[in-house]
Amino acid sequence: MMLAVDIAGIKMKTPVMTASGTFGSGPEYADFVDLNKIGAIVVKGTTLEPRGGNKGRRMAETPAGMLNCIGLENPGVDEFVGHILPGLAAYDVPIIVNIAGRTADEFGELAARLSVPGVAGLELNISCPNVKEGGIAFGTDCANAAAVVRAVRKNTRLPVITKLSPNVTDIVSIAKAAEEAGSDAISLINTLLGMAIDIYKWRPVLGNVTGGLSGPAIKPVALRMVWQVARAVKCPVIGLGGIMTANDAIEFLLAGASAVAVGTANFVNPRASVEIAEGIRDYLVERGLKNVSDIVGRINDNI
Repeated sequence: MMLAVDIAGIKMKTPVMTASGTFGSGPEYADFVDLNKIGAIVVKGTTLEPRGGNKGRRMAETPAGMLNCIGLENPGVDEFVGHILPGLAAYDVPIIVNIAGRTADEFGELAARLSVPGVAGLELNISCPNVKEGGIAFGTDCANAAAVVRAVRKNTRLPVITKLSPNVTDIVSIAKAAEEAGSDAISLINTLLGMAIDIYKWRPVLGNVTGGLSGPAIKPVALRMVWQVARAVKCPVIGLGGIMTANDAIEFLLAGASAVAVGTANFVNPRASVEIAEGIRDYLVERGLKNVSDIVGRINDNI
């Protein structure tokens, strides 16, 4: 009970979730970690139709992190609901589905089709390009972000978590817009836009030229943004971005996150989410604290 949290009605045994796109659908990691000990599993981004992803090289290591341009490769919502979701019922862990659409209406349709037993909540990937708005990402514009949240809210009673892009000038305004439109929680941050160049071939390393930067390199940026957003919204905040250890996670909790998500660390250590939760528990015990909520937002920033 010391680690238990409730995020917008999603009851979790620990405040440590897995980040979308880094943990498959969950069972891929079952040989390495007890899935029942994870706070929640956020499955890979799901779209209406199957997607094959981007061509060429799609991942590359960088100093203190990695770049990826997977391109939302997934089998589509029908395959997920019909064949993947039933297998997840064997585990005692909340399943949150990350969804991505080309339009607000697609997000709404996905929400309706995923409002089925076994799905605990939806995470909106609003970093996807908005085709109707000339390729502008939903997550970089308050009005577009709010439109997606409203479309989803109309089509589901499940908890809605909006995942924010850091590639903006004012993340607080977008968080507020999402909350006002009906989002039950905010998660941040998604990856930062980056690139790498092969100096011998004089070409970009990634087949898509640019990709999402994740890992320890982005943690200071993520932590700052979580701190800013947690002070500005009333709904729960889920922090992610470069969390590799329990100490990293504790920083996010102190900054105001009610839960955290572990991403790139899963590629290095499949047990990372469980070990980080154990480390948080040890931290609480050492300080005589009774619940993880005792440290949420407790940073003394009146300097």
